[in-house]
Amino acid sequence: MSPLITDESHQCDVLPAPRLVSSLRVDPAHSPPSLVPYDADNIPGTEITATMSAEHPPDDALQESSSLSSRLAPATRKLCVRHQRMADEGTNIKLQQSLDALPVEERETVNAIWSSFSSSPHSRRELILRGILTMCCFSQLSLLTEQLSQLIRIDPFTVLPREISLKILTYLDATSLCRAAQVSRRWRGLADDNILWRGICEQHIGQKCLKCGWGLPILEKRRNRGLPPASPLASPPPSVPKREITDASSSRPTKRSRAQMEPHSHASTIRSPSPSASRSSSRSSRPGAEVFTRPWKDVYSERLTIERNWRRGRCQVRTLRGHADGVMCLQFSETLHHPSFPIVITGSYDRTVRIWNLETGAEIRCLRGHTRAVRCLQFDEAKLITGSMDHTIRVWDWRKGECVRTLRGHTDGVICVDFDTNVLASGSVDSTVRVWNFCTGEAFMLRGHRDWVNAVKLWDVTKSTTPPVDPCDSPLRIDTGKMLFSASDDGTIRLWDLARRTCVQQFTGHVGQVQSLRLLVLDDGCDEDANVRALNAVRISENTITDNPAFDDSDAYTVIMHDNTVSPDHGHEGNAVVGSLSGRRGTRLKKPVLVSGSLDNTIKVWDIETGQAVRTLFGHIEGVWAVACDKLRLVSASHDRTVKVWDLEEGKCTATLSGHRGAVTCIALGEDKIVSGSDDGDVRIWSFSG
Repeated sequence: MSPLITDESHQCDVLPAPRLVSSLRVDPAHSPPSLVPYDADNIPGTEITATMSAEHPPDDALQESSSLSSRLAPATRKLCVRHQRMADEGTNIKLQQSLDALPVEERETVNAIWSSFSSSPHSRRELILRGILTMCCFSQLSLLTEQLSQLIRIDPFTVLPREISLKILTYLDATSLCRAAQVSRRWRGLADDNILWRGICEQHIGQKCLKCGWGLPILEKRRNRGLPPASPLASPPPSVPKREITDASSSRPTKRSRAQMEPHSHASTIRSPSPSASRSSSRSSRPGAEVFTRPWKDVYSERLTIERNWRRGRCQVRTLRGHADGVMCLQFSETLHHPSFPIVITGSYDRTVRIWNLETGAEIRCLRGHTRAVRCLQFDEAKLITGSMDHTIRVWDWRKGECVRTLRGHTDGVICVDFDTNVLASGSVDSTVRVWNFCTGEAFMLRGHRDWVNAVKLWDVTKSTTPPVDPCDSPLRIDTGKMLFSASDDGTIRLWDLARRTCVQQFTGHVGQVQSLRLLVLDDGCDEDANVRALNAVRISENTITDNPAFDDSDAYTVIMHDNTVSPDHGHEGNAVVGSLSGRRGTRLKKPVLVSGSLDNTIKVWDIETGQAVRTLFGHIEGVWAVACDKLRLVSASHDRTVKVWDLEEGKCTATLSGHRGAVTCIALGEDKIVSGSDDGDVRIWSFSG
C-alpha cells in the first residue's frame, strides 16, 4: 500500500496515458435510477458512477452532471496501468450489467459503498479492505484469490518500449525465446526478432557457447547455397563444359553432366557479381533471384537439429562399393566451385583412385597409373596428389583423369603427403621426409626418424602479410615460420623448421607406432561449470532397413551412445572431467593443439609449446589408424572395426559407430557427416543431417 496521504481522494499509483470522459448524456424519459461517472479518480470512460436520486427531474440531473464534470477537472488526469487495462478490456461494462440486474434499493446500496470507497484516500481504503476481509467466508476468499491471480499480473511488453523489451529478451536462451513466442502475438513478434536470433547464432555457430557448452556447425555448403534453377532449359556459361566431369569413354557430356551445368550457373550467379554471372541472372525467369535471405531463427533451428543428431547418434548410413581391396586413404569436399555436387576421392590397395559423387554415391571416374597400393592422397580445386608403395608421387588433373607429373625421390613406398600453396611434404617407408617444390620438382630431405614415416602435416606459425612467393621463382624457397610435423613407427612425433631444415622439438609419449596427425586451432575454451555434462547411461540403437530391397547384412550398423544430452540449455550433472586442454579448469584456450592416433590404442592431445601430452583418450580396444577433428568434436578410426566420436574438451567418447567388416583405416570429418574407409573395401558415409 502507498503511504498515507492528506488528500481526500484516491490517487492512482502509476500514470500512463489518460482516457478522458465524454460529456454525460441522460435520457429524460429514463425513469429508473441511472449511473453517471462518479469520479475522475476511479475509471473515466466507464459507466459505473454514483446513483442519481429517482426523484430528481431531468434538469436536476443535467445540473448534477454539470457539477460532476467540473469535479473531473483537470481533464488531463491519467490512469494507472490496471485501470487503463480495465477500460480497454471493457471490465466495467460487464460490472454495470450485473449492477443493472439488481433491484433499485440494492443498486443504491452498492453504489453508495463504491462511491465511499472511491473517494477515500489510501489509508482509509486499506482500513476498509481489512475490515471486509475479516467478514469474508472461505467462499468469498476463494473468489478473491481467483480474481487476484489474474488482476495482479501485468504484461511488461505492453507497457515498455520495443527497444527495452528486446533488450530484456537478449538475456534469454533459444529455448526460452521459443516458449516466449507462444505466449501471444505481441510476444511472438518480439521473440522472433531477427536481431535476437542473429546474436544467438553468433554465440553458438562455429564455436562452443560459454553459457551452455553447445556449439553448432557452420554448414558452409548450405550457407553458400543459392536458389534452385529457374528453368532447366537455360543455357550454361561457356566455361562450364571445359571443367565438367564426364565419362571418360564418351566424347560428349552425359545426361547427368548436362543437368548439373545449370545448378552450377545459378550458384555462381548468387555468389559472384562477375559479368558472366550477371548475364546468367538476367536470363533467369525468376526476378530478383539473386536476393535470398533466411530468418536467423531458421538458420539456428537447422543447425541445432544436426547437432542434436550428433549427440543422440541419429545418423543415416550409405555404403560406396567399387574397390576390389582395402581402402587406405580418402578425402571429401562439399565446397568446390565446380562440380556443383560434393565429391569424395578414395585410394586403395587395388592400385586405383576412385572419384565419387558424395550425394548420389555414383562412381564418377577411376584413375589408374600406380603399380602398387595407393596409401595417401590430397586434393584441392586444381589438382590431386597421390602417394603409393611404388615409391612415386603422382600429380593428377582429377577432373580430366590425367596424370600430369610423377615425382620420384623416395627409395621406398610413400605413406603420407601434405601440401599447401607452394610446398609438398611426403613421408616414406625409407624413414625420411621430403619437401618438394611444385613447379620445379626440386626437393630436400629431412632425416631423424628411425622407422616408417606415417603422417606429415605442414604448419605456418606466422601468417605473413607479405604477398606469397611464386613457387617457380626459386628452386626451393621456404618462408620463415614454415613448420612441419611428422609421425613415425618409432613412436615419436617431430617438429621441423623447414627454413632451417632442422628438428626443433620432439614429442614422446606413445608406446606404439604413431599413425595419424591432426593440427587444430581452438579459438575459445568453455568454462567447465557451464558445460553440458554427460550421463553414465549407455544406450544402443540398432538400425536396420528392412523395407529396402537392396539392403543386405553388410549394410547393418550399430550406434552406441555414451551420453544422454538432449538440449543446449538444460544440462545434466555427471562425472567430473579430470584435466583440460590448457591444464587449468575453466580457462580459455587460444592456441593450436596437436592430436595424434597410435597403434597403442590411444589418442593423445599435445601442447605444442611444451611438447607434453595434456590429455590421453582411452576407448579403442585395438590400434588407432586415423583421427580427424574440428572445433566441436574429434573422430577416430580403429583396427577394432569401429569409429568413435569424442568430445575434445571433456575427453569423453560420446558415440561408437560400428558396421565395417574390417579394420577402419581412414576417416574424414565434415560438419554433418563422417566418411570412413575400411579393409573390407567399403566406404561408409555416416550422415547426421537428418
